[in-house]
Amino acid sequence: MEELSLDEWQIALGVKKRELEACQIEQKVNSCLSCSQINECKIRDAYVHAVYNSMNKGAGGGFEF
Repeated sequence: MEELSLDEWQIALGVKKRELEACQIEQKVNSCLSCSQINECKIRDAYVHAVYNSMNKGAGGGFEF
């Protein structure tokens, strides 16, 4: 059986995901969409960027929502 190794982008994504989940627990919401602070949330923004970086492995490019 081949062992999967996490790269730096996947590790960073895991960290941001845990931060986001902790925030959701603290705010007592099941989704960021239910949170009144969604438009100003730095934790969610950092998570979205970490997802993007994990997909492109930091190769660059940009995106806007």
